[in-house]
Amino acid sequence: MQISSNIFGTDGIRGLTNSGYITPEHVTNLALAAATYFDSKSENFTIVIGKDTRLSGYMLESALTAGFVSAGANVMLLGPIPTPAISMLTRSMRANLGVVISASHNPYQDNGIKFFNSSGFKLSISDEQAITDIFFRKNFKLASPEKLGKAKRIDDIDGRYVEFVKSSFKRNLKLFGVKIVIDSANGAAYKVAPEIFWELGAEIIMVGNSPDGLNINAQCGATNTELLQKKVKENNADIGFALDGDADRLIIVDNNGEILDGDYILAVIATDWKNRGVLKGDNIVATKLSNTGLARYLESLGLHLETCDVGDRHVLETMFKKGANLGGEKSGHIVMTDYTTTGDGMIAALQVLNYLVSNNKRSSEIKNLYKPYPQKFKNIYSEVDPNVENIVKKISQNILQERGRIIIRKSGTEDLTRIMIEAEDQKLIDNSMDLLEPFC
Repeated sequence: MQISSNIFGTDGIRGLTNSGYITPEHVTNLALAAATYFDSKSENFTIVIGKDTRLSGYMLESALTAGFVSAGANVMLLGPIPTPAISMLTRSMRANLGVVISASHNPYQDNGIKFFNSSGFKLSISDEQAITDIFFRKNFKLASPEKLGKAKRIDDIDGRYVEFVKSSFKRNLKLFGVKIVIDSANGAAYKVAPEIFWELGAEIIMVGNSPDGLNINAQCGATNTELLQKKVKENNADIGFALDGDADRLIIVDNNGEILDGDYILAVIATDWKNRGVLKGDNIVATKLSNTGLARYLESLGLHLETCDVGDRHVLETMFKKGANLGGEKSGHIVMTDYTTTGDGMIAALQVLNYLVSNNKRSSEIKNLYKPYPQKFKNIYSEVDPNVENIVKKISQNILQERGRIIIRKSGTEDLTRIMIEAEDQKLIDNSMDLLEPFC
């Protein structure tokens, strides 16, 4: 196989199961490389491993365990549990390393591996590069027979995360009388999501909550909200929450069945936190894909939208630089450093409910916060013309001018190129896309 300079993408290692780096052999070697880098032969070195509901999770869990144990590390297997739970539990269980087996919003055929350090943060690029170098050189440090690690399955860990998430909700509030439809994408949150909202008093209707190993994200979840929209309207629900396969992402459906993306979620939480005096500083962080309408709305509140490259790693880095405690992505990753070190769909949902319940508002009123600029997205699965940058420059100068923008970027999680055009007027977008398409 072709050797890459770094096997990690924007969110861990991801790909088709039993292909590329997502094979038992490579994943075992990855565990050995990580254990070697973090010197797992030190006394009581402990690693927690969680996963989503993909069939391939069993295979990769075993491969990781073999690699870690052979390097002298002790492994705690937590089973299906959201990615943000692993971030939290790595800290609270005083583990040296946390590992998630998930391909997030991708279909079941894909899977992936991502790591958290002992503080619950995703590994730095320098850490990933060091592990990559060990992985390719295969200079692993194996434990002697008497120093092999042990593996233990922990079956009752969900409750810790449930209580942690509930603690982010305002103490004097309850959700009695609130009807919520939750779509867990047949993924990692299928057990904890209904517990969290039911224990806070809500009436819960679950969809996408029968995982079979092959149906994760299949016609459900944050990337396909049609089922949730239908159920919200059929049940006259107050709000709907769509999670993705590992539950670090949230998309909302309001009581009218309309979609509210991550930009609207940021707007709601920023409004609520500013009113409550818990927003740190005047900066909210989002990626370049976030809508200009959000930026204008935040300006009206005396806040500034600081933008960064796509990826929650970049969001978090920028938040630290700017002293912000709220950031996120249009796709629904919402990072709230008062609670988490990564996106958490359920904590984000509770922050939205804080605002709605405290102010006696319906979820459809969120749409009134701002009017988004029109945007158009296109995914390119083939090679993009190398001259496309010159074409984009000409379109920007001659058509969009100061009234819009074009972003073309290579996906960090899938083998495709994404195009986004935003403008004040839909005709400008359509004309720009028509000129661009022959080169894509």
